[in-house]
Amino acid sequence: MRPPTIIGVFPVDTHLRTSNLHGTVVSVACAMLWQDGAMTVTPPVAKKVPTERTHHGDTFVDDYEWLRAKDNPEVVEHLTAENAYTDAVTAGQEQLRQDIFNEIKNRTQETDLSVPARKQDWWYYSRTEEGKQYSIHCRVRATDTGDVAKDWTPPEVVPGQAVPGEQILLDGNAEAEGKPFFSVGGIAVSEDGNLLAFSVDNAGDERFTLRIKDLRSGELLPDEIPNVFYGVAFSPDGRQVFYTVVDDSWRPYQVKSHRLGTAVDDDALVYQEDDVAMWTGFDLSADRTQLLIGIGCSEYSEYRVLDLRNQDAGLTTLIPRSERVLYEAEPLTIDSRLHYLLTHDRGAKNSMVSLVGAEQFERPLTEQQWLTVVEHDDAVRVHGATVTATHVLVSVRKDTTMRVQILPREGLGTSSQHAPIEPSFEEDLYTCTLAGAEFEAPMIRLSYISYFTPPRIYDYLLDGGELTLRKETPVRGGYRSEEYVAERQWATAADGTQIPLSVLRRRDLTDDGTNPAVIYAYGSYEISMDPGFSISRLSLLDRGVMFVVAHIRGGGEMGRTWYEDGKKLAKKNTFTDFVDATTHIAESGWVDRNRIAAIGGSAGGLLMGAVVNLAPEKYRAVIAQVPFVDALTTILDPELPLSALEWEEWGNPITDPEVYRYMKEYTPYENVKATTYPRIAAVTSFNDTRVLYVEPAKWVAKLREVTTGSEPIVLKTEMDGGHGGASGRYEQWKDVAWDYAFAADALGATAPLTRTAGVAG
Repeated sequence: MRPPTIIGVFPVDTHLRTSNLHGTVVSVACAMLWQDGAMTVTPPVAKKVPTERTHHGDTFVDDYEWLRAKDNPEVVEHLTAENAYTDAVTAGQEQLRQDIFNEIKNRTQETDLSVPARKQDWWYYSRTEEGKQYSIHCRVRATDTGDVAKDWTPPEVVPGQAVPGEQILLDGNAEAEGKPFFSVGGIAVSEDGNLLAFSVDNAGDERFTLRIKDLRSGELLPDEIPNVFYGVAFSPDGRQVFYTVVDDSWRPYQVKSHRLGTAVDDDALVYQEDDVAMWTGFDLSADRTQLLIGIGCSEYSEYRVLDLRNQDAGLTTLIPRSERVLYEAEPLTIDSRLHYLLTHDRGAKNSMVSLVGAEQFERPLTEQQWLTVVEHDDAVRVHGATVTATHVLVSVRKDTTMRVQILPREGLGTSSQHAPIEPSFEEDLYTCTLAGAEFEAPMIRLSYISYFTPPRIYDYLLDGGELTLRKETPVRGGYRSEEYVAERQWATAADGTQIPLSVLRRRDLTDDGTNPAVIYAYGSYEISMDPGFSISRLSLLDRGVMFVVAHIRGGGEMGRTWYEDGKKLAKKNTFTDFVDATTHIAESGWVDRNRIAAIGGSAGGLLMGAVVNLAPEKYRAVIAQVPFVDALTTILDPELPLSALEWEEWGNPITDPEVYRYMKEYTPYENVKATTYPRIAAVTSFNDTRVLYVEPAKWVAKLREVTTGSEPIVLKTEMDGGHGGASGRYEQWKDVAWDYAFAADALGATAPLTRTAGVAG
């Protein structure tokens, strides 16, 4: 049934339109009548064009598949009408949105810069300026005095003050001028420091144009390469640029080499991957001697390596994909012999690190000799390893927390190998990652962040183990971390599994059962929702909202098994975990069970659609950001962007009837039903290539058609944005403010709390 019309008071100049194309009413957006000083707002009605989809003997009738025709003027009219309806329904939240935007802006030090990082003869950094949307990439000359500590200490730079000798490499604000969208896909400087390669997207579709800039003259070279994907790298001699290309389904499948000064049509194809279920990418080795081409999915991989000093020798395969080993490789030379450091899952579900001589790969895998560097541990997930000239650096996850372990290369893989050292920190819930490791540098750079500690940059001296804080990102507006609390709680799933939750709140909240809450999760692709600082999240916390991050199965917080227990034919665990986490919070004694909202994006948007079908009564509002809510339709069509790559995560419903049946039981669009749905906002972007706008557009149309409730269900489409929404930091702040205002308004948490004496400062 159709939901009742929304009645409210709106500005007289609210944009309204009625679209009638070819004699058919496609959308009736915000048709209004004034009644006793109030205005009724009627949502758009998408026409029905039944389309049958038949697989494995099952036929599904889709009334709204016609919305996929992006170039159809009726589709654009409908999305425009949806935006007008959304604007009208949420007009009363405008002041709240503006307040939250201002809070984000006022807490952000808009004129700021990163800690300079040294590469060869230069210190590189980026900075932002108040009133400007985009970063400015810069550098200053480094000096060598012979004092290692002094030479690797970054120069003192002060936000807002001119840096002597500064050279601007790329000003995003100048590049974005007059463009509807701006995003940088890759940026690299040649080893000699003379050339800059950068790629730019002006549509939001993640297809970039690659340009080369001569940093000596400031002039752009005539070389211009369209339609490249993320990532760019120079060869060590600076004469070549490596880049990736996507196929028609947006899958990166080619690695190419452009020789400067030649025609783009003459670019050499270094590698092409024809398996539609495999993703291709590349990187330079830490010692800059090899091009490492990684081909893989989430279950196994393959590395092809190119010796950059002898490219005519062609590519060499390390472990072929037929062995079904998931691994990463990094070359290193020990006693003049080439070896590879492998992070792999061979006999090690959580992965381990081994050292393998290059000659071993000429033998069958079962005959190769591998030396253990980091042993497998059921409680520690190994995520990767890299090297410097003197040390090995390993990224691990232990007790849900990302850490960096460091061990000398001396004695590597032998009985004389040193035990790894792990920098320690005071907080329990934090994230520590490697932020930079120049091959010849005497120190590495670490990034540290927690829920209430803003980003910090440390330099760690490899020989002495000294940890030096270089910067903590400032937060304005009187922010004090001690006014907030982050704690770990555990929810019990229906099958007894303990689900970790990160529960964030103001310290002065009381456990009286009256507080509102927002629950956020992702739960797919082994991606972990690690502790991180968020200025925008403070606006919810300061309105008395408890913010809960649910680390549900399908993510990677608890190791590889945690991921495998939330994918393919175990995917439903992801959704029931979120519902069980909600139940835990509702029964915690802190939260009013009638004041809970849920937020998730992309695959987390699929999560939102699934849980609102499973337990709509548990949520006052749901915000689904670029939601993957029509997953079955997408994955059934290998011609759609990235759909074949999804088979490893969800299974292949094209060939496997059991996967088809299982997916159809949970995919949001197929399972919309006649029930009382909560207030829902679906937020999407017209040019998104990862989750097409049509998915939330169809979902909203179907929800409105069958809901038995009276809550508004709205679709907000950014017509110039991509998967991450609009470009530019101010526009992104507005997007966040919109989402948070929608949630806060639904929860009745629109006004900031007063500070409790003794806590506020």
